[in-house]
Amino acid sequence: MSDIVLEAKGIRKAYFEAGSTTPVLSDISLSVRRGERVAIIGSSGSGKSTLLNILGGLDRPDAGEVRVNGEALYAIGENRRSALRNSELGFVYQFHHLLNEFTALENVAMPLLIGGAGAASAKLAAGQMLEQVGLAHRVRHKPGQLSGGERQRVAIARALVAKPSCVLMDEPTGNLDRHTAQEVEQYLGQLNSEFGIAFVTVTHDLALAERMDRVLEICDGGLRPGR
Repeated sequence: MSDIVLEAKGIRKAYFEAGSTTPVLSDISLSVRRGERVAIIGSSGSGKSTLLNILGGLDRPDAGEVRVNGEALYAIGENRRSALRNSELGFVYQFHHLLNEFTALENVAMPLLIGGAGAASAKLAAGQMLEQVGLAHRVRHKPGQLSGGERQRVAIARALVAKPSCVLMDEPTGNLDRHTAQEVEQYLGQLNSEFGIAFVTVTHDLALAERMDRVLEICDGGLRPGR
C-alpha cells in the first residue's frame, strides 16, 4: 500500500460570472502522506477553501486530478465518489454543521450508518469516539445543549469515526475562544497520533499552522512552501 493517501496533480480552477473569468487555482500539485499534518495558509480569497473542496470531492476542478488512496476522485461516478468520501475522507469546518434534531451519538454514528453499518455497531463505535474526545457524558445531548467547544469535538468525532485516511479541516478552531481552541487542538493531536490519520488544515492561525508537520501557502493561484 502506498504511503500517499491524498494526491493532487495540475489542479486548475476559475470562476465565471457576468462574462468575466476569475482564475483561482493554477497548476497546483501536492501529496499528503499517511499520518501527516499539513497546514494550508493564504490571504482571504486566495483559494484555500476552494482547494480543500476540490481535494474532498465537493467541487470539480477545471483541470487536473485528485487521487484518494490511488483512486481518481473525478474519474468515477457520483455514487462511488460519495462512498469514497464517506469512507476515506473526513470533514471538519469552522461551524460544526451538526444535525440539531439528533443527539451527539446519532450525529457521530451518521457516516457509519450511511456506509451501511448496522445501528448497534455504528452507535458502539460512535460512543467510543465520543469518549476519545472527552464527551462520554454528553452522548445523549443534542447540539443545542452543548457548548461551542463540545459541538466542535462532536464534529471531530464524526469526521474520524469511520477511521478515514485523511481529514480535511477548514478553520477548525476559528469560531472558538482561545482556551477552547487549544483544547480542541489537543484532542486533534491525540487522535492524529493514535489513529495515524492525515490532516489537511486550512487556517489563518499562523501559530496553529506552525505546529503542523508542513506548511504550504497559496499565493497568486499557486502553492509554495509556507513561512
